[in-house]
Amino acid sequence: MLELRPNCECCDRDLPPDSLDAMMCTFECTFCSDCANRNFAGRCPNCAGELVRRPVRPADRLAKFPASTTRKTKAHAGCVAA
Repeated sequence: MLELRPNCECCDRDLPPDSLDAMMCTFECTFCSDCANRNFAGRCPNCAGELVRRPVRPADRLAKFPASTTRKTKAHAGCVAA
C-alpha cells in the first residue's frame, strides 16, 4: 500500500492525497511536479529512478486506508523551501 506522503521532499509543498501534481519513484520518494521536472529532469535524486505521477486513492478507500501525515524533506541541489 502506498504511503501517499503529504509533501514534496524538495520544497516541502503540500501534496494532498488527491493531488495530480505529486510525483514519486518506486521507493515512494515524493516530489511536486515542478521540482521533479525543473530540478531533477524526471529522475529521483535519491535513487535515479523515474519519477511518475502518483496515483490518486479513491475517497472511499482513503477513509479506510489514510494517507501518511509524516513529512519528509531532504536537502537536494536546486531545492528551495516554499
